[in-house]
Amino acid sequence: MQTPRPEYPRPQYERADWLNLNGEWRFAFDDDDRGLGERWFEGNRLNQRIVVPFAYQAKLSGIHQTDFHDIVWYERQFELPASWEGQQVLLHFGAVDYRAQVWVNGLYVTEHEGGHVPFQANITHALKPGSNRVTVRAEDVSSDLEQPRGKQYWERESAAIFYTRTTGIWQTVWLEPVADTYLDRVQITPDIDRGEVRFQFEISGFAPDIEIDVQVSFDGAPVASVTHVPDAARSLATLTLGSPDAIRLWSPEDPALYDVSLRVRRGQTPLDEIASYFGMRKMSVADGQVMLNNQPYTMRLVLDQGYHPDGLLTFPSDEAIRTDAELTKAMGFNGARKHQKVEEPRYLYWADRLGLLVWGEMANAYRYSEKAVKRITQEWQEAIARDFNHPSIVAWVPINESWGVPSLTEDTRQIDHLLALYHLVRSIDPTRLVISNDGWEHARTDLLTIHDYEGDGEVLRERYASLESTLAARPAKRDLYVRGHAYGGEPILVTEFGGIGYQKDAQEGWGYTTATDDDDFLKRYEAVVSAVLASPVVQGFCYTQFSDVEQEINGLLTYDRQPKVDLDRIAAITSAPNAG
Repeated sequence: MQTPRPEYPRPQYERADWLNLNGEWRFAFDDDDRGLGERWFEGNRLNQRIVVPFAYQAKLSGIHQTDFHDIVWYERQFELPASWEGQQVLLHFGAVDYRAQVWVNGLYVTEHEGGHVPFQANITHALKPGSNRVTVRAEDVSSDLEQPRGKQYWERESAAIFYTRTTGIWQTVWLEPVADTYLDRVQITPDIDRGEVRFQFEISGFAPDIEIDVQVSFDGAPVASVTHVPDAARSLATLTLGSPDAIRLWSPEDPALYDVSLRVRRGQTPLDEIASYFGMRKMSVADGQVMLNNQPYTMRLVLDQGYHPDGLLTFPSDEAIRTDAELTKAMGFNGARKHQKVEEPRYLYWADRLGLLVWGEMANAYRYSEKAVKRITQEWQEAIARDFNHPSIVAWVPINESWGVPSLTEDTRQIDHLLALYHLVRSIDPTRLVISNDGWEHARTDLLTIHDYEGDGEVLRERYASLESTLAARPAKRDLYVRGHAYGGEPILVTEFGGIGYQKDAQEGWGYTTATDDDDFLKRYEAVVSAVLASPVVQGFCYTQFSDVEQEINGLLTYDRQPKVDLDRIAAITSAPNAG
């Protein structure tokens, strides 16, 4: 059997030596929660087969069931390469939804909560010569509305704007050998105004006699290098790339990337080597305008759910991920808002390489509680840490449409939660824009974003004809700001609109409006896009949506990524000059 998803899963932080554990695993449902008591982690208790990294609900898993099975178990054997002898071994999970417990050879090695972010464990102490066994218990309570779940529906069948659930392992599992001292994380922060880039190193097994060689190149030519001598497990190094006028800036129009080689050594003995990259890119707001690299910039985004018909939240292949990014650009968009999904790093890699702006968005819970606050706060920080180095990400969206904070008009705690998330993100990543509550009911926010599914272009033109009319609009019958907060000059974007339904294949479903044929679809698309572009106050948009998804047929593409109409005609409308 060919290994599914064989590509390295973390391209922004790549080690050359690794072992992919995707493929066929033993599997079992544990609907009665018997596995722990019966010690299934001791092996040979699982009687089904599943293809990792696809959830059992997905076709590509080989199971393809959508019934509720809230506890599942996985198990597989593996052997380490002989060349790894004497090294430590890290076991990595790209994502397990929602709560995971992990054993190696029956020994408990780690647990993790948070269904969209990675975790790892040093399993060296649990390994033995020859064959080894890894066992995973995953628990994902389908009806838990305090759990960050995004678009995963808590009812049995998909409906409205909610889709099939994802339970268990849904991103790549892999092993890596490391020395006693290795780089646990590197945060890369570009500064285009100074022509500098800062590297913040987090070192596991720190020792005072190590050095870190940092080499930066562009198109294969050396640009800058330094040998950094860290004095603690957390250490900072700064490189000057040249004068600000001489550096290459990253943008969708010119996605220039600098390559980085990081080498940890003790004397001449190598301890760890990492290949990475970064983009010299700055996102800011100045004088009420969105700025990319200190220049006004119109963001033309498409709403992208990140679902695939065969893999659900997991793409079937790296080529499918690249195709999605290429299709986005082919339709004239310069970015995507990944909606209610912390997208996997391979998508961000292709966005970095091909040039797409990405709004990173947290998958929300649907009920407010202290438990929900704790869950989203922890997982959101892990997501930001994972993706900090990707130049494509230009904005963070912790909350969408008041999901998880449904009582903002009555409950001041929920307003405080919005404020806390905004300031939390700004405290750990001041380099990107933060939208407190995308769509309406904003508290403190860097952008005023509005969701408006009005299908009449003339109504939209009138609604966004002036600042006064824009601020007076309540397109979803929701206030634009919560009590105690008001418009303060933030750039205004319409970040959900359109949603034109058009059935082009056997898939039936709904849209916010309905087109009857290709010409009608294009006419409707041009009417809403041109109306937004005509506004003198709206600085950008996000059109709903990239593709059909399950019961929704309001995409520009079908669910299997076939264009509904000529892409060049879509692109001409999308990229038309901003009349405002």
